[in-house]
Amino acid sequence: MQASLRLLTHRKFLPLFTTQFLGAFNDNLFKTAMILFATFTVFKDPRQESSFNAIATGLFILPFFLLSALSGQLADHMDKAKIIRMVKLAEIGIMIVGAIGLLLCETFPMTGVALMLVAVLAMGVHSTFFGPIKYAILPQHLDEDHVLGGTGLVEAGTYIAILAGTIVAGWIDPPMAAGAVLLIAVIGWFSGRMIPPAPRLGPPVDLDFNMFRASWRLINATMHIRRLFLAIMSISFFWMIATVLVIIFPPLVKNDFTSSKEVASMFLAIFSVGVAVGSVVINRLLQGHVSARYAPISVLMMGAFVWFFEYVSGGWVPAPGGALYTVSEFLAEPHSWRVLFALFGIALFGGMFVVPLYAFMTTTVAKDEAARTVAANNVVNSGAMVFGALVILGATGAGLSNRLALLVVVVMCVFSAALAIMLQRACDREHRAARGHGLP
Repeated sequence: MQASLRLLTHRKFLPLFTTQFLGAFNDNLFKTAMILFATFTVFKDPRQESSFNAIATGLFILPFFLLSALSGQLADHMDKAKIIRMVKLAEIGIMIVGAIGLLLCETFPMTGVALMLVAVLAMGVHSTFFGPIKYAILPQHLDEDHVLGGTGLVEAGTYIAILAGTIVAGWIDPPMAAGAVLLIAVIGWFSGRMIPPAPRLGPPVDLDFNMFRASWRLINATMHIRRLFLAIMSISFFWMIATVLVIIFPPLVKNDFTSSKEVASMFLAIFSVGVAVGSVVINRLLQGHVSARYAPISVLMMGAFVWFFEYVSGGWVPAPGGALYTVSEFLAEPHSWRVLFALFGIALFGGMFVVPLYAFMTTTVAKDEAARTVAANNVVNSGAMVFGALVILGATGAGLSNRLALLVVVVMCVFSAALAIMLQRACDREHRAARGHGLP
C-alpha cells in the first residue's frame, strides 16, 4: 500500500492522477447536480424520473460507443499528453454550456435541462478521448511492477472524486454548481499541461474516420484473443450493473425510502467510497501481481449484497404525511444501518472485481496497443451500459418497480461470475502452457 502511495510523488504519475481526479470530480458534480434537480424538482412521477436518468446516462455513454475506436487510434498515433491538453481545454467550453444550463434551471427549467443534456453529451465525447489515455499511459510512464498499483490509485482516485462531486452536488444550489464546474475545468487544464510527454511507441497508425468500420475492426483485433475477450466482457457486465444501480438510486431514494436529495447524494457517495476501498483492498490482496483470481468470488459477493439491499428496502417505513426524510432523520431510523451496510458491500466487492481486470487488460498487450485495447473495451462497455439504460427504460415503461430491478442486477452478477471463472481458467491454461506443463 505504501509503495503504491509513493507513486503520488512521482513526476510522471502525479499530474496525470490530479488531472483525472479533477475531471472525474467535475464530471460527477455536474451530472449529479443535474439529475438531483430533475428528480426532486422538475419531475413528479417515478417513471419519468427513472426515464430521465436513463436518457441522461445514455447520452453520456453514446459517444463511447461511436467514437472510442477513433480515440484509441489517436492515443496510439499521437503524443498522449498532447491529447490530454486538447481535451481538457475543450472541457472548459463544455462547462460554459453546462453552467448556463444550471443557471437557467430554476427560472426556465426545461431550457436549463436541455442545455445540461447537451453538455452531458459533450462531456461524453470529452471522456471518450480521455478514457483510453489514463490507463494506456501508465505502462509507458511506470515500471511494470508499479502498473497495478498505479491502476488501483487511478481507480481509487476516480471514485473518491466521484464521492466528493456527489456530496457537493447534493448540498449546493445550481448557481454555486455552475461556478464550481467552470473553476475546476480551468484547474484541470493547468494540471494536464504538466503531464510529461508520452510519444507514440510503435509505427504510425492509419486513422479510420468511419466510426462504424473502425469500431468493428478495433473490436475484431482484440476480441479474438480469448483472455482479452473474457476480460472485456467481464468489465462490461460490471458497468452494465453499475449503470442500472446509478440510474435507479435517486428515484429509489425519493419514492421507496421517501428521503431527500441529500440522502440520494449520500447513497451515491457511499457507493463511490466502497468502490475506492475495494480498489485498494484488492491491490493489497494481490500484492502487485496482475491476476483475476479474486474476480469470481468478488462479483458473487456483490450480487449477494444487492439481494440484501433489496431485502432491507422492503421493510423500510415511509416518512409520514408525504414528507421526505432529511439525512439526520434517515440515519435515525432503526434499520438505516442495514441499508448503508448493504450499499457499501455492493460497492466494495464491485471495486475488488473490476480493478484487476483493467490492469490485466493493459498489461496483456504490447504497450503500443494498450490505448486501442482500452478503446475496444470502451466500445463494448458502452454498448453494455446503453443496454442497461434501455433495460431500465423498458422496465419502468412496463411498470417494473425499482426494487424488482435490483433482482435483475443479482442475475447479472451471476453471469459476470461465470465470465470471470472462464477468464481465470483461460489464464491458468496459458500460464501452464508457457511453462511447458500443459496444452496451449
